[in-house]
Amino acid sequence: MDLTQVRTFLILAEELHFGRAAEQLGLSQPRVSRLIASLEREVGGALFDRTTRRVRLTPLGARLREGWRPGYGQLLAALDDARTAARQHSGTLRVGFTLTTGGTALTQLVRAFTAAYPDCDVQMRETDVWDLYGALRRDDIDVLVSWLAVDEPDLTAGPAIECRARALAVSRDHPLVAHGLSSAEDLADYETVIPPPGAVYDALIPPRTPSGQPVRRTHAVPGLHETLALVASGQVVHPTVARLPLAQRSDIALLPLTGLLPLRLGPIWCTAHENARTRAFADIAATLGCR
Repeated sequence: MDLTQVRTFLILAEELHFGRAAEQLGLSQPRVSRLIASLEREVGGALFDRTTRRVRLTPLGARLREGWRPGYGQLLAALDDARTAARQHSGTLRVGFTLTTGGTALTQLVRAFTAAYPDCDVQMRETDVWDLYGALRRDDIDVLVSWLAVDEPDLTAGPAIECRARALAVSRDHPLVAHGLSSAEDLADYETVIPPPGAVYDALIPPRTPSGQPVRRTHAVPGLHETLALVASGQVVHPTVARLPLAQRSDIALLPLTGLLPLRLGPIWCTAHENARTRAFADIAATLGCR
């Protein structure tokens, strides 16, 4: 049984005429007859009395009609409501960001969106950098502004609003500080934290250097604050992005990191939850362009 059978049965139950029912359904009359015959086999009894002159419901058919009609009406109403909501820009858009992805680019995007869609209430929500997509999948937020290194089949990545150069966070007295910069090959010489699994974390803390040397990801940490504490104490180095506000500390140096591609920042959302507001947000992001 499927919804085509349900709709066919209910329309035929009202019309009591195969030709008129077929016309209303946009189906051929033989197709309507086959659908009803299939449904009768599934039910286990005749739903219509058919003669050359008329069609009428059997008691079994009348019972099925009374049972199905309210539920089908509710189903259509829910579908219409969902379609209306998907087309509306008004309402609430919950925008997630992390400790590393908030900043000027996100502020510009939100301001441009609210200027274009003043009837939409934008709510900002900080999300866990170590559980990056959890809030999206729980439907706690509608869109996440994060690094666009996305390899998740249920997520859609939008356009980039910023391209951020790479940097290496080290302790202020680290030997690399004397050089004033660092290379991706240097990562093989020092320990880093163990990132969660996923493409975005491998982009941030690669498992190997460009030449193939393994990166020693050895320290388990629950989050970014603990990571920076290990950096400041000299226990690890931490590949990140340039201009990271949290790393602007007297005990940490943020060195330019060569050999890794810049990270692109932009909106990400669950494909199944896409609606007019998320699409509009992505459209506004596209107008800003990657800097």
